[in-house]
Amino acid sequence: MSPELHRASIVAASGLALSLALTPAAAQAPHQEHAMPAQAPAPAQQKQPETPEVSRAPMQDMTFAPADQQAMHDGMAHEGHTMPGLLGYHPMTREASGTSWVPDATPMDGVHGKLGPFSTMLHGNVDFIWNDQGGPRGEEKAYSQSMAMLMGSADAGPGVLGFRTMISLDPFMGKRGYPLLLQTGEAANGELLVDRQHPHDFFMELAGSYAVPFADKGSAFVYLGYPGEPALGPPTFMHRFSGMPNPEAPIGHHWLDSTHITFGVATAGVSWGGWKIEGSSFTGREPDEDRWDFDEARFDSYSGRLSWNPSPNWALQVSRGELESPEELEPDTDQTRTTASAIHHRKLGDADGAVTLAWGRNEFDGGERDGRSLDAWLLEGAVRWRDTHTLFARAERTEKDELFREGDPLHDRTFTVGKLSVGYIYELPVAKHVRLGLGGLASAYDLPREIEPAYGDNPVSTMAFARLRITS
Repeated sequence: MSPELHRASIVAASGLALSLALTPAAAQAPHQEHAMPAQAPAPAQQKQPETPEVSRAPMQDMTFAPADQQAMHDGMAHEGHTMPGLLGYHPMTREASGTSWVPDATPMDGVHGKLGPFSTMLHGNVDFIWNDQGGPRGEEKAYSQSMAMLMGSADAGPGVLGFRTMISLDPFMGKRGYPLLLQTGEAANGELLVDRQHPHDFFMELAGSYAVPFADKGSAFVYLGYPGEPALGPPTFMHRFSGMPNPEAPIGHHWLDSTHITFGVATAGVSWGGWKIEGSSFTGREPDEDRWDFDEARFDSYSGRLSWNPSPNWALQVSRGELESPEELEPDTDQTRTTASAIHHRKLGDADGAVTLAWGRNEFDGGERDGRSLDAWLLEGAVRWRDTHTLFARAERTEKDELFREGDPLHDRTFTVGKLSVGYIYELPVAKHVRLGLGGLASAYDLPREIEPAYGDNPVSTMAFARLRITS
């Protein structure tokens, strides 16, 4: 075994052990994966399932009868029932990264338990990856990436108190992360990262929330994170069903959801049935290259987001944010980011499928990029059936102006690039609450002629990986 692969194995195993150790009580409580069906309630002559009591501690019981599913979607409270989500009168399945929403029908994998007065849920995964990025600018690398998240909720006065803790051992990759053709954003060792994806910070989220119900279907909430995620963009790729299976970040990550790790976030919002409006004050500067520490909280940027779940199968959002000096190497350049997205999830028999369409635009103010505007589009989907087979794909088209460093004749020019990735995972149980997945993916690119000499005529990239996933 190569030293690199050996180190990756140690890192991944450590990540899984740390994840399982976060909540020993969780393994004692079985969890049933749940999803809200799209079909109408059964005819009256058919026997209806009993309606369970919904706990004020929202994650303790999330099994809803069809009648309750529709009532919760409409934002209606029943006598003796209170809001099941951390942030409002909606199913817990609606809540994704930060304060973002996914469709109510999205299944929620995880192990449920208790931690003092809090009802908890633990989920996470560890990937062992062999990555071979093709073409002259591609590289090979063995590494591991991981994520573990523990969240909980409890009664507190008139509302619900929640917490979210998420960690990653990605910093063990090194400051330069892993090779990923056409990826740009952030820096390491004083240089812009090009054709590489930076590692996540060890602390991905340390956040608390408090939500108070009002009237019969409304709630007001606050969310504080250090780090956390502001109200900007769709749910981050690792927290939406269509993006979870894919072990690589989108090349449009810094147009859509790169603010998911922000050191200093304060969000306030109101939800009413299927609608939510919220605003955030947060730190515009992205995390620095020291991925183990806490960065300065500046609260110099702001954003707003409008979300709408018109049915259990849909989640729509539009958002806009003003980011002050987000890039370490361009301190005089601010960004205005605008995003819109639509997520559709449907359960068909023993299969779950989801599709996400997202668009993002970065407009630059100040510095060498003053007045420039760049767009990114993403379409991704995933289908998982029988908890065994997962097929996933992602197509992107992004305008990039950082593919060539200063001194290169193509420096500072904007190129529209495309990428298509297709992959598959086969999963099987290996221990209680742990499943092993064996997968792979291949990526092809659509490149302008001007950059083909640098990237090759038809580069192809591949990944092979093994995944340990915490689940019910």
